[in-house]
Amino acid sequence: MTSNHSRPSRRAVLGAGAVTALALGTGAGTASASDATGRATWPTRFPLPDGWLPEGITIGSRPFAYMGSRANGAIYRTDLRTGKGGVLYAGATGQVAVGLKLDRDGLLYVAGSTGVARIHDSRTGKVLTTYRLSPETGHFINDVTLLDDRAWFTDSLDAVLYGVPRGRGGTVRTLPLTGDWVQTPGVNNANGIVSAPGGRGLIVVSSTPGRLYKISLRTGSATEIALAGAENVMAGDGLWRIGRTLYVVQNRLNLISVFELDAKATTATLRRTITDPRFDVPTTIARFGHRLYLVNARFTSPQTPETTFDAVAVHL
Repeated sequence: MTSNHSRPSRRAVLGAGAVTALALGTGAGTASASDATGRATWPTRFPLPDGWLPEGITIGSRPFAYMGSRANGAIYRTDLRTGKGGVLYAGATGQVAVGLKLDRDGLLYVAGSTGVARIHDSRTGKVLTTYRLSPETGHFINDVTLLDDRAWFTDSLDAVLYGVPRGRGGTVRTLPLTGDWVQTPGVNNANGIVSAPGGRGLIVVSSTPGRLYKISLRTGSATEIALAGAENVMAGDGLWRIGRTLYVVQNRLNLISVFELDAKATTATLRRTITDPRFDVPTTIARFGHRLYLVNARFTSPQTPETTFDAVAVHL
C-alpha cells in the first residue's frame, strides 16, 4: 500500500498556473456561447482524438481541461478558450485513466482502474508516483477527490476508499465502508466522490442501486443521504458540489440532477435537472466559471479506434 517511487516535494512541482508549450491540435469547438463571467465567447464542444475512450475530466484555476483515456491511460489537455488541445501524456499499454483531479500545486491525481493511482506533473505529463492500492483484479479504482492532506479514491467493486498522501511522502490509508453502506456484488457501486459541505467528510454516489452516502473519514461509517423529489440516482457517476448544491451526473440517463443539501448533508432535495442534446453518456464533471464541463463516454456506442469522442460545456 505504499508508493513505488520516491515522493516529490510540493515545492518541486510548479503551480497549476505554470504552462509549458504543447504541440496543440486544431480541434476547435464547433459550438459556442457567451461566457456568463464576462469573458470572451468560448467554445462549448471540445473534440478528442478518435478512439480516445474518455471518462474523466478535471480543470484547475486556469482554463485548461485534462481528460483521461481508458484505452491506454493517456491524458489530453484542452484550452477552454479556443477548444484546441493536444496529448499531454501518451499513456502506455495496460494503463487506464478514469477519474482525475488537479491539485493547486500542479499535481494531477489519476484513478488507474486496475488497482493503481498515479500522480502526474500537469505541466509535462510525466508520471511522478504510482501507488498500488489493491490487487489488479476484482477492483476498479474509479474516481478521486481532494480533501485536506489526501486524495481519496473510490473502488467500484469493493466497499473501501483509499487515501493517497498529497504532495508528500507517506502511506496509503485504507478506509473500509460500514454503517448504511450496501455493496451489491458484480456491479459498479462506489463511483463519484466529493467533499461534504464544510469539509466534514465525503459524499459518494453508489451507481447501483443509485444512492448517495455521507462518509465519515474518522470511522468509514456511511450514512445514506435521504432523497427528496427523486427515488434514486441510478447510473450516478461524476459529482460536483458548490456550497450545498450537489450536481450528480447520471450517465446513461444523459442528465445532471441538481440537489440542494441540508446543513448536515443528511437530505438532498432535487431542484432541477440539466440535459442537452449533445450529451452521449456523460460521465465525470468539472467546473470553470459559470460552466460545467463533461466528457461523453458514449458507452452505448461501439468502442473502437474509429469511434469519435468529445467533451461539452453547459451553463450552471
